[in-house]
Amino acid sequence: MRRPAIVRGSSLLLLVVLALALAVVLVRWRGPEWGAVHDAFTVVRWRWVWAAVALNLLSVLARSVAWRTAIKQALPPPHPRFPLVFSAFSVGLFANAVLPGRVGELARVAVLTRRMAGRAGATPTLIGSVFAHRVFDLFPALALVVWVLLAAKVPHWAVTSLLVAGAVGSALFAFAFVSARRDHDAVDSLGRVRRLVTRGRTGLAVMRAPAAAATAGIFQFIGWAFQLLAVYAAMRAFHIHLPLAAAGLVLVLMNVATIFPLWPGNIGLVQAAVALPLVAYGVAYARGFAFGIGLQAIEVSVGVGVGLIFLAREGLSYAMLRDIPEASDATVEAVEEAAEDHARARVAG
Repeated sequence: MRRPAIVRGSSLLLLVVLALALAVVLVRWRGPEWGAVHDAFTVVRWRWVWAAVALNLLSVLARSVAWRTAIKQALPPPHPRFPLVFSAFSVGLFANAVLPGRVGELARVAVLTRRMAGRAGATPTLIGSVFAHRVFDLFPALALVVWVLLAAKVPHWAVTSLLVAGAVGSALFAFAFVSARRDHDAVDSLGRVRRLVTRGRTGLAVMRAPAAAATAGIFQFIGWAFQLLAVYAAMRAFHIHLPLAAAGLVLVLMNVATIFPLWPGNIGLVQAAVALPLVAYGVAYARGFAFGIGLQAIEVSVGVGVGLIFLAREGLSYAMLRDIPEASDATVEAVEEAAEDHARARVAG
């Protein structure tokens, strides 16, 4: 049965309060000297900041192309045009930046489905395409991890995190690959639950098309390369003159720190994850923490800035984004009810 709205709201509020309390504890425990952090911001070189912003925007464009490649394999024509896909992707970035959890992945699907009225099964198929798009992150991420382990000064505590993240990513790719290769029954002949699952697997169709998969993978590599250069540019902005491998280490650990967003942006945790490994390079913890704040602000500025533009363009509001998880819960409940109905029918038969 569906929980009352007041119970769900109270549970969410409690989780947010606990997450924020954890964030405060982390910042106080591993917090820097705030005076030194302030001083680091007074000498920022803004031309490098703008370069990092531009590189992050190019990364978003490249990753949007990769997602559209997955969508084109998953859905029959007519396919959504690139401006619409870029708009949806940008709204998703905004949602991920301002809301806890991975609401942005559902938000970008919602933007597309609003423009694709009458396309049966579009939502589960697009969710499958989002999963496929994320899975293609594995290849540039693993390449980056291997390079960082060979070329950078990686703390012992970070090695374990990188290996676990790589193992989880590899398992997800194997699951997606096997799911994409399974034979698909005729959708019309299936029950509601199996129909949703089958359409979700259809979103992984790009993994059965070598040319399309290569295209998506290449653009994901390009997107990660732009992000790596953006981190390097941000380091220069904060007068941190280290080799590119150090920027790669920061990028990897920053992504690991945001895999499970406990609160918006995992602010505090990200800065500690960025600052701690830079100490091995002789960078003062306060300067590294300030750099972590600046780096996250640069990335968020792209997601929030571009996302707000397209949020207005799509006629959406922040309140609508907050309702997306609740709508997702309703979908899950509908699937569960269908499964129960199916089970009861089998018993009755």
